[in-house]
Amino acid sequence: MSINLPNALTLGRIFLVPLLVVVLLTKFEGRLILGVRKELVGAAIFGVASLTDWLDGYLARRRKQVTTLGQFMDPLADKLLVTAALVSLVQMDLAQSWMVVVILGREFAVTVLRSIAHSRGVMIPASPLGKFKMASQVTAILLLILGRDHLQQFFVLGKIALWIAVITAVISAADYYRRFNHVLNVRQEL
Repeated sequence: MSINLPNALTLGRIFLVPLLVVVLLTKFEGRLILGVRKELVGAAIFGVASLTDWLDGYLARRRKQVTTLGQFMDPLADKLLVTAALVSLVQMDLAQSWMVVVILGREFAVTVLRSIAHSRGVMIPASPLGKFKMASQVTAILLLILGRDHLQQFFVLGKIALWIAVITAVISAADYYRRFNHVLNVRQEL
């Protein structure tokens, strides 16, 4: 089995996850990595990884290279990246743990519902609300990393974006559960 470009980008995102954690949580002398603030390096790693999330999906659709492997790996890569980043932010005292628990709890609940639906032959696509949640999470993470110690405006905007991510996580979880029940009930009636 050969790996196409979209799947290679997804794998690249997975490989960036441990690098992100090491950069964010290691105490470097002077908080510098090769003369660059570690927060900038961490934000760059997270930004590149987040960009591959958009790019792999775009390329898969455009090149007609949507694969079962890609459909499995992409959400897994997203969850690994967001989980690693959010847990790192808690460790760095940049995010409250209860907020991260709400966001990650939603991710795990949706994964379970998706698995159940898939086992019954039903695919439930991501909703626009779920995509907005992901965008607010990415924004919050980037702003909180960049706002550490030096850019207070980014930190405040990051906190606001994190609140938006928490609220949309709860709303999108309820929406996903509603769609899950609807799809399965319709399927059982057939």
